[in-house]
Amino acid sequence: MKFTVRLKHSAAPVVLGIGLMLSGVAFAQDKHPDPDATYEPSLESLPTDGSQPGAHPDVPSMTTDEFNQGRKIFFERCAGCHGVLRNGATGPALTTDLTRELGYDHLHAFITYGSPAGMPNWGTSSDLTEDEVDIMARYVMQDAPQPPEWGMAAMKESWNVIVPVDQRPTKKMNDLDIENLFSVTLRDAGQIALINGATYKIEYVIDTGYAVHISRVSASGRYLLVIGRDAKVDMIDLWMKDPQIVATIKVGLEARSVETSKMKGWEDKYTIAGAYWPPQFTIMDGETLEPLKIVSTRGMTYDEQEFHPEPRVAAIVASHYNPEFIVNVKETGKVMLVNYENLDALQVTTIDAERFLHDGGFDSTGRYFMVAANARNTVAVIDTKDRELEKLVEVGTTPHPGRGANFVHPTLGPVWATSHLGDETIALIGTDPENHPDQAWTMAGTVDGQGGGSLFIKTHPNSTNLWVDTPLNSEAELYQSIAVFDINNLDAGYEVLPIAAMADLGSDGAQRVVQGEYNKEGTEIWFSVWNGKDQKSAIVIIDDKTRKLKHVIHDDRLVTPTGKFNVYNTQHDIY
Repeated sequence: MKFTVRLKHSAAPVVLGIGLMLSGVAFAQDKHPDPDATYEPSLESLPTDGSQPGAHPDVPSMTTDEFNQGRKIFFERCAGCHGVLRNGATGPALTTDLTRELGYDHLHAFITYGSPAGMPNWGTSSDLTEDEVDIMARYVMQDAPQPPEWGMAAMKESWNVIVPVDQRPTKKMNDLDIENLFSVTLRDAGQIALINGATYKIEYVIDTGYAVHISRVSASGRYLLVIGRDAKVDMIDLWMKDPQIVATIKVGLEARSVETSKMKGWEDKYTIAGAYWPPQFTIMDGETLEPLKIVSTRGMTYDEQEFHPEPRVAAIVASHYNPEFIVNVKETGKVMLVNYENLDALQVTTIDAERFLHDGGFDSTGRYFMVAANARNTVAVIDTKDRELEKLVEVGTTPHPGRGANFVHPTLGPVWATSHLGDETIALIGTDPENHPDQAWTMAGTVDGQGGGSLFIKTHPNSTNLWVDTPLNSEAELYQSIAVFDINNLDAGYEVLPIAAMADLGSDGAQRVVQGEYNKEGTEIWFSVWNGKDQKSAIVIIDDKTRKLKHVIHDDRLVTPTGKFNVYNTQHDIY
């Protein structure tokens, strides 16, 4: 029997994404309403292909300058979900057969005012000027230009070994407690902050690519790898007297994922990064980031067997059971097991899973990778030991687990949990086929949280709390707070903590509360209070046992803090 908990509080689900809801045609984005949609990747090479506006009947004309401006805005704000080529990604297509039928007036109105379906009010919010709204309404009626490719020559030109391996220390040269450092994304500043988990002091601020999406730690714990949405990978040596970038490379024009080899005997040997554009992944030397192998992910969708020109690389994890990277290809719905034993005779095993693969993490044993196919309301379970699809599990609307949360439920046994963008539920998937076979690889239970719009769910092996954020909910009361459950008594409901109020930032800005992250010991959890780049932000630290405020980090250098990654927890896949 499945276990279902329905709690006393409910809220209307968030309406998702950045898209157009026009004449019954929904163009929805997967997860990035303002402010997160307005990232500005470095696009130095974007305007170089010489594309020009075309002349089409009943399509408003554009100058070349207007066309190039529209092209840049679309790539920066829209392509992440609708695809660079507008053929549809997590969000459906914005192809000209649709946009021209809808017409300029419809497009202009919805770009200006948005819609309840999740289209931000780009015009009335002043994110786009009136002239820019006009340009974008005309631009999406033009044929989509294609950005340049990014091959080995471009990568090697961008590759820079700042500190050669033989000039790096052979032992740790600083007094930092590296295992309790936090790597914090300062997304709009193009930086990360290394924050001391004991003193809450910002030890270093390091320039990186724009809007770092994730931080990953090498198997040895020495190297911190970060990747910006502009596809710039930076390797930071944490052993140096003053941790600094020792190697860097740009693996494309837009990207989200980086990982290092973790199989025993292969620690720190290779680094891999996956790109959104061009759709490909790159295997690099694990100490220098020298690009060694580029593999395209263009190909056929798993279900319809139709060619997709833009299958983006989403989450990548490193297997602990085989010398492999697990590479998730979003639009084709395929999981690629990339064996790195012989790069000259690269073996890639492809598993058909589900579209549209996005984010996820391991179960508590580190054997099973749980990845959300968010637009299909499904979690795919990949057995990384036996190298096969274990199960497809239907969950709530648009799961967005981050890396998920592992804990032992009082009756269900070990479970992995995900929250959702599209509804208030929290899905509990059983992960113990040996001792709880009836619950294994099923949505064994659900719990109602305070609302939809969740991006991250978090717990720790030393905690009995389950924390769920709602930063993309449409109600300020919800996106400025956090819901916390007692794992041992889920049916008691959740407590709401007003995290934004605790930050004491006044009334300025949206103050969205996002992404809880534990310290190494699991005794406290950190939340970002995320404001615009010209507004004050903060990090709020909560005592996990008492659920009381412990500390607030206020610092002018905390520009749009979002993701936070404790070095030890990230290194050891603890979540």
